[in-house]
Amino acid sequence: MRAADPQKLNALVGRLVGDIGVAITGALVVLGDQLGLYKAMADGKPVTSQELAAKTGFRERYIREWLSGQAAAGYIDYDAETDRFSLSPEQALAFAEEDSPAFFAGAFEIVQSMWVDEPKVETAFRSGAGLGWHEHSKCLFRGTERFFRPGYNANLTENWIPALDGVEAKLKEGATVADVGCGHGASTILMAKAYPKARFFGFDYHGASIERAREEAQKAGVGDRIVFERASAKDFPAKQYDLVAMFDCLHDMGDPVGAGRHVRATLGKDGIWMIVEPFAHDSLKDNLNPVGRIFYGASTMICTPASQSQEVGLCLGAQAGEMRLRKVAHDAGFSHFRRATETPFNMVFEARA
Repeated sequence: MRAADPQKLNALVGRLVGDIGVAITGALVVLGDQLGLYKAMADGKPVTSQELAAKTGFRERYIREWLSGQAAAGYIDYDAETDRFSLSPEQALAFAEEDSPAFFAGAFEIVQSMWVDEPKVETAFRSGAGLGWHEHSKCLFRGTERFFRPGYNANLTENWIPALDGVEAKLKEGATVADVGCGHGASTILMAKAYPKARFFGFDYHGASIERAREEAQKAGVGDRIVFERASAKDFPAKQYDLVAMFDCLHDMGDPVGAGRHVRATLGKDGIWMIVEPFAHDSLKDNLNPVGRIFYGASTMICTPASQSQEVGLCLGAQAGEMRLRKVAHDAGFSHFRRATETPFNMVFEARA
């Protein structure tokens, strides 16, 4: 056994203790989210475990332990003098307010799917085969929609679309839009609500997601302006779209270049391909940070296996970076490619033929 530096070992052990705590607390977040415990505390009023149990109808002993664990994590505040727990405004935004730009409870459902589906990914590592999106647990589909929706709510119509050349004006006048890889339709529905004169088409190869998207569109009152259909990125119907959008999905595709060629063939005159991808630098060394850690982990367990399961299997990964995405667009026949805007979690690109 090689000799270890005691200081470095202690630092690593300390980091591991923190990471184990995060992993365990993640299960408590999912539990509290599913049981509605955060929402029951969203008003910020301090409660004892007995009061929260009475309010929710759950057993006090379970509630007490859950509250204690959340307080230890700093996700819930605890007042030792009154023996009461509460959610600060910031904690409520993170765990109780679904439409908050800081809502994170959905993200923990994605993490849950990684643990549940780990044996499937292990098999893929050993065999070299892929693991299709549709082969994952349902918590991935639900968590993905709930995690990305707040970011779309905060940025899509306020910042991203206005950053595209001439697109917002077309949408206000009545453009035709395809949302490819739409999942549960959060992005499609948001655009339909913001631009009532435009016509929207949402496509996804995952049938169950399309069914959910239709239900959500009806609930949102925009079911008459969105057509959701099951189709892949390489065969969705051509309608001379003014805008084809792909939100956080191009890197999951086995043949993103082929998908781009199909997008080019379906765009009308001066049409734009909007590509929203996870934020990443082109060099690995520049992605070794907390955001990169999250995206590389998700890419290992979800994105790369998804691409590997399809034809070509280019496996861009969730940290593809602008240079590789630019090459995909150019190989697909787009001569114009620019980064229109960005957030700490996303890059937004505009491609033209």
